[in-house]
This record gives sequence, structure tokens and C-alpha cells, in this order.
Amino acid sequence: MSNIALAARVGLTPGPCLRRVQRLERDGVIRGYRAVVDPGAIHRGFEVLLHIDLNTQEAGVVAAFERAVSQLEEVTEFKRLFGTPDYFVRVAVADLESYEAFLTGRIMPLPGLGKASSHFAMKNILPGAP
Repeated sequence: MSNIALAARVGLTPGPCLRRVQRLERDGVIRGYRAVVDPGAIHRGFEVLLHIDLNTQEAGVVAAFERAVSQLEEVTEFKRLFGTPDYFVRVAVADLESYEAFLTGRIMPLPGLGKASSHFAMKNILPGAP
């Protein structure tokens, strides 16, 4: 949104609005800006929510697993959780065949993997952050 549109929206003139935005950027409140990419346009329109449990919590295995999964280009979000499952992984690929190849070829061979459970959305009701 342009500074003029933002100023009008929040009831300020453009000068003070710009100074406030610059201060928010400088103070780290605004951490950056991004482009919203259409996943289908880059052959990543098939999204899978993957829950993973490790069969051990040994520090070396955990670190190696996290390092390996973090480097996979299909992974768009990766969180270690308290409780079960151990990990939440959001995966974006072209289609079901691509996901099956990703899961069996890149996730299942990882040391320490105990269980992987795939979830496919039926419908996006409130989309996540772009």
C-alpha cells in the first residue's frame, strides 16, 4: 500500500505517516516486506501438512534431522512442537505424485524417523499468511 493510501486509512497526513512507518522499520517492529507468489504458477500448488514423530530424542539425531529437513526446498514451514507430534512440516509440491516421491525419497530415509502422517486440506476456509 502506498504511503498516501496508508495515511488516508489511518487519518494522518503523508509526512507524519511516513515518519511513523520509518520509525517502526528502524525499531524492528516492521521486519520486512514480501511478495505474495501464486503457488500454482511455480508448480507448488499441492500443499501437505506433515506430522512427524522421531523414534529417539537423542540430541545428535534431532539436530541432524532438523538440519536435513530445513534444507529441503519443498518445505515451506517447519516447527518443532511440544507434545505429539514432534514436528509440523508444511510441504508444497506440484501434485500427489510429487509428494509421494518427496515423502518416500527424502523424508522416510532420514535417520530417527519414527512416524510420518500426511494431511491434505479439503478446503481453505481462512488461508494462512502468504
